[in-house]
Amino acid sequence: MTRILVVEDDAVARDLLREILSAEGFAVDAVDDGAPAVERAASGRYDLVVSDIRMERVGGMDVLRAFSEKSPGTPVIIITAFGDVTGAMEAIGHGAYDYVSKPFNVEDLRQTVARALERRRLSAEAGAAPKTSGEQVAEIEGKSSRMLDVYKLVARVAPTTATVLVVGESGTGKELVARAIHSRSPRSGKPFVPVNCTALSESLLESELFGHARGAFTGAVAAKRGLFEMASDGTLFLDEIGDMGPKMQAQLLRVLQDGEVRPVGGTESIKVDVRLVCATNRDLEADVKTGRFREDLYFRINVVTVRMPPLRERAGDIPILVRHFLAKIARRESRPEASVSPETLDLLCRHSWPGNVRELENAIERAVAVAKGNVVLPSDLPVEVYGGSPAEPAGLFDDRPTLSELEKRYIALILAECGGNKKRAAERLGIDRRTLYRALERAGVAAGGDDEGEEG
Repeated sequence: MTRILVVEDDAVARDLLREILSAEGFAVDAVDDGAPAVERAASGRYDLVVSDIRMERVGGMDVLRAFSEKSPGTPVIIITAFGDVTGAMEAIGHGAYDYVSKPFNVEDLRQTVARALERRRLSAEAGAAPKTSGEQVAEIEGKSSRMLDVYKLVARVAPTTATVLVVGESGTGKELVARAIHSRSPRSGKPFVPVNCTALSESLLESELFGHARGAFTGAVAAKRGLFEMASDGTLFLDEIGDMGPKMQAQLLRVLQDGEVRPVGGTESIKVDVRLVCATNRDLEADVKTGRFREDLYFRINVVTVRMPPLRERAGDIPILVRHFLAKIARRESRPEASVSPETLDLLCRHSWPGNVRELENAIERAVAVAKGNVVLPSDLPVEVYGGSPAEPAGLFDDRPTLSELEKRYIALILAECGGNKKRAAERLGIDRRTLYRALERAGVAAGGDDEGEEG
């Protein structure tokens, strides 16, 4: 009979887990702390461990380490409080099979347990235990459930040789995912070579990727190694591969099939061993249907897909990212770390961030640079953030006025801000005073002969 060890210091959660798993026909042992679980790790009695990550004495990370060392064939599922994924991310990075959030979704728990046991069975049949890793996913920030899914997938795919396609809008951090995969892979000591396919013409991209022989074209005064060759035994990251032209798509497919490249103008091929990670902000499936992207290449590069969520779909991560960028700036510039006022953070969290994480980082950089002190205020933010949505000032457009009515309101607003001084108002409006007078007349407002409050 399949035997499962439950490690949970909350009595209600422990009893619920025991009830759910026993109903599935499993033999369940339950303990209220990690210490007895660590002691049982070497027994080999258990097919699966389900452990809370945060317990008062010995926590789930200690349980995970004990089973990884003494019973590496036993998968461990980590339990974490909803939204508290920092520990869960670390556990996944150290080889935990998966995580379950409190409160439990019974069906999700059942499916996760079933997948973990199936993995154990397949690993046993293959005669090998699941590989684990001691490194965390670095540089990628966030605690949302969407980001935890990214962390889990990165942790699982990194030790393999599978080709990975990272998809998402511009600015979501696709290159960070590629670097995380490389740094956690057996190739981490070898080169990571990024290439922006959009930035290079097709002929230049060909020369950059495959190299060229001396005299291959005008200006080729010496032979040059290609980036495939430079990345051999390491990882090549092809950013925005969806913008690659048809000729290069065909050549790339040939390289992936043959494992060798031929420099432009060369006569001999060069063997290369490269882990390929690609990224795109395009819908490649749609491009395949329209013939813009080769179907055979798409299946070659899309062995594993990592989907990066846009920032607007994980707004809860914005405070975490803000702190991360503030700390990064402080380290880089050797200065005290700045902070943001509550009003500033509220504005940051309410902005839609069409440029995603990259736009947020640029906004924080700008705000820290212009801030008068070491606290970022709303007025330090870019106007598109501080001013709200890039269009409608409150009160001007709410009732959809006519253009003439809008002109009247705007002039009245500027006049009020200038204390009735028409000279300053005209300067603010970018017109001369005559034009302002005519506008006031059109609006039915008396222009008057002299400016009220006119500076002498």
